[in-house]
Amino acid sequence: MDAPARPWPPPLGTYAEERELFRLLQNMLKELLIHKPNDPIEFMIDHLKQHNDDGSKWHFCEFFLSRSRSVKKKAPRVCVLGPPASGKTTVARWLCKHLGAIRISRETLLSKGISALVKEAKAYKERNQEIPNELWANLIQKRLSNVDCIKQGWILEGFPENQEQAWMLQSSGIIPRHVVVLYASDTVLIERNSGKRLDPITEEVYHTTFDWPTDPLVQQRLVKPEDLSEQDMSKKLLEYHRNFPEVFQIYQKVLKLINADQPSMDVLSQVLTCVRARHRSAAPFTPRVLFCGPPGSGKSLQAALIAQKYSLVNICCGQLLKEAVAGKTKLGELVKPYLDSGSPVPDNLVLKILTERLSALDCMTSGWVLSGFPRDRGQGEQLQNSQIIPNRVFFFHLPHESIMERLSQRRVDPITGERYHSIFRPAPTPEIQARLRQNPRDEEENIKQRVETYDRNAKDLEDFYEDAFYVNADQDPHVVFEFIESCLIKPIPFKKVKGLE
Repeated sequence: MDAPARPWPPPLGTYAEERELFRLLQNMLKELLIHKPNDPIEFMIDHLKQHNDDGSKWHFCEFFLSRSRSVKKKAPRVCVLGPPASGKTTVARWLCKHLGAIRISRETLLSKGISALVKEAKAYKERNQEIPNELWANLIQKRLSNVDCIKQGWILEGFPENQEQAWMLQSSGIIPRHVVVLYASDTVLIERNSGKRLDPITEEVYHTTFDWPTDPLVQQRLVKPEDLSEQDMSKKLLEYHRNFPEVFQIYQKVLKLINADQPSMDVLSQVLTCVRARHRSAAPFTPRVLFCGPPGSGKSLQAALIAQKYSLVNICCGQLLKEAVAGKTKLGELVKPYLDSGSPVPDNLVLKILTERLSALDCMTSGWVLSGFPRDRGQGEQLQNSQIIPNRVFFFHLPHESIMERLSQRRVDPITGERYHSIFRPAPTPEIQARLRQNPRDEEENIKQRVETYDRNAKDLEDFYEDAFYVNADQDPHVVFEFIESCLIKPIPFKKVKGLE
């Protein structure tokens, strides 16, 4: 939530956030640190000029190509990790099938290749010696530099297993976007290991208890893989638990833990959701928060709470118009007849007043929270065309019965201006109770009309703000506030730039 030391004018801040300039600079710096060129300037110029034809610079080129107009989506770069028998192979195969990516594992690296590196690795294996980490890293780097991995993306299964392997991958420029780590109790994993069966034709993995094939022909040809004994399995699990914390520290910003001790489809669904999710940027930004919702959903209360805690400028569109009239400004004089007659204020006048207020120094420096505008897609588009682009949008959802209960029971003390509610905040004395009045806007018929107007436009407005958060407003205000706050304090999510998709 930290704003820049010097406020950016709204168009500049929006441009920087939408084009992910902070992330662009981060990636440029990362490539320099990985490759350590003698002439950094020439290195960057050379890479920026290149296209995807040069496989040796695959990682850097892929990033810049992904920002071009021709690239529709980023190729997946995923590591699937976990202890033995946690289901890494099943998950990796399933991801490749659904994402069109290339599966990379120790087995595939050694079975499909005749290079000197592969021959060297096989020689170690034939001598029953452990293949060095550096050799594995070189094998992976060479395979991932191929065109199919660059264009389709890759799923790296079971690697890295320790800190040294992770550092070697990073020093080779192999940096996954997502790291999925499967976990289950040791008892479950040992039981799984003993029941595994392999189809030698399809290489599909089955289990005698949890996943037995229905086809009798497949059942007949299943073989027991050369897996670990229970004693060896226990040693492997112990080694995994010793090494995992270090791997976690390296990948903690992109790592997702998923419980593998549940139905396979639930595991696969969670994994797919994880790898399709866009990471959030660590870029500093000035909060520009928009609250949308039906009348009575609590927008004003939440805006006041958020503004107070985070020192944002709280702007209610209706109140802003009244202040313009009270201040007798030129725009206020134009707005006054509409407010006096109860007619809607034209959008062009509202936008002029909003733009003027949101461009003020306090809004540019501290950020703002806006409610009451826009109320339909057309107004949202006008707001965007005026370079007023929120980086957090919340839609409050509330059942009609709750709206009616909240608004129809509201009353105002004409002497003090204090608001009361016959159920949630009754007047403290019979004397005050006797003089309370109802605002005509809170009569049931008027409430229904206002809600119907909101409902007519809500769907289109939600479609326009596709990255919005949705708030269940039919609960305690403190619970609502905590949810909103949790979405605000996270770094801003990456946004797709229209015209660059």
